[in-house]
Amino acid sequence: MSIPSMGLAARAILLIPVAGILIAPASHAQMGGSQARPMQSSTDMQQTEMHELTDVQRQPGVTVDAKEQKAYDAFYHASSQEPDKKISLGTVFLEKYPKSIFAEAVEAGLTNAYFTKEDWKDFYAAADKALAIKPDDVDVLASVGWVIPHFYNPHADNADEQLNKAEACEKHAIEVMATMPKPASLTDAQFAAAKAQKASQAHSALGLVYFRREDYANSVTELQQAMQNNANPDQTDLFVLGMDLQNLDKFADATEVFGRCGQIAGNLQDRCKQNADMAKKQIAQPK
Repeated sequence: MSIPSMGLAARAILLIPVAGILIAPASHAQMGGSQARPMQSSTDMQQTEMHELTDVQRQPGVTVDAKEQKAYDAFYHASSQEPDKKISLGTVFLEKYPKSIFAEAVEAGLTNAYFTKEDWKDFYAAADKALAIKPDDVDVLASVGWVIPHFYNPHADNADEQLNKAEACEKHAIEVMATMPKPASLTDAQFAAAKAQKASQAHSALGLVYFRREDYANSVTELQQAMQNNANPDQTDLFVLGMDLQNLDKFADATEVFGRCGQIAGNLQDRCKQNADMAKKQIAQPK
């Protein structure tokens, strides 16, 4: 039996701190002053339920009590659209069966439910518990590493530590996927598609981590990799990639990226168009 899906809803907010991030003065004006501003993420990888890349591991000779199996099945099949119900079922399950072979799968499912509720404290707590049981859970690793840079507070005492955690999670997820066996619950095509989607998510997250650190060159590399063979790239990724290119004085490339971003309906559309116009003007400026 496979673990519950770790797909995330498309409601992540990217808080862009202006001071110290954007080099071009015009970009500072475009961002609307010195206050951090919310930005909606439209990433498709967070909109759809994803195939699981890990299976519940059953040890030879280990049997599961019928009541335990029934309780897990109830949690597993609870709709992701009812996070309170899912959380209640999962919490009760873990209280009754803390040593269950399903414990990690339940913690992973709770991570997703807490994301839906935007309960970040419990999201991270459930994820940490899941990873303590199964450090190679790609679904949880990729999700945590993606959430951190999107909901990042640069003024938090542990801001640097959080970015380091996100980077470590995504790099480990990529390492695990390189050698992991195909779960029995997936076809070859499903497995390949799931790995490609998770890899894209991981590179997207790394791109944002490096952007937060003002490491624009590495951010460009990761975001471009995230968008490879993707006919519908994430608007947030395009916006940040455009800002990376602006900061690297690659204004022609930035113009093209912001142009693509501005063609996507969303709360970043107007800002992408503004930055595209700005980058065009920067091309004409004397070096």
